[in-house]
Amino acid sequence: MQVSATAKYVRGSTRKARLVVAAIRGRSVEEATALLRFMPQAFAKDVAGVLKSAAANAENNLNLPADELVVLDARADEGPTLKRWRPRAQGRAYHIHKPMTHITVTVGNRED
Repeated sequence: MQVSATAKYVRGSTRKARLVVAAIRGRSVEEATALLRFMPQAFAKDVAGVLKSAAANAENNLNLPADELVVLDARADEGPTLKRWRPRAQGRAYHIHKPMTHITVTVGNRED
């Protein structure tokens, strides 16, 4: 059984989020939560929220035991980019790109 949770339109680059997401893939939910709590990256808080939501979905919707849950898949996909500009000298414009990320975490039973 697999259950997932998604956080869409999280402000920040996908490249930075993928560093955090790769660290929890394949770990138990308890271990991944402990790891995220002490990571210095800002995305760790967002990923921890999605992981907590996925674990709660598994417990409440499918009655899976919390201590047996494992992070089966964790992804950080690219979302839309806000495009802004800032005026610069001599009539030029400086482009500012504000990326967004979609974070998806899938948890399930340990496959033995």
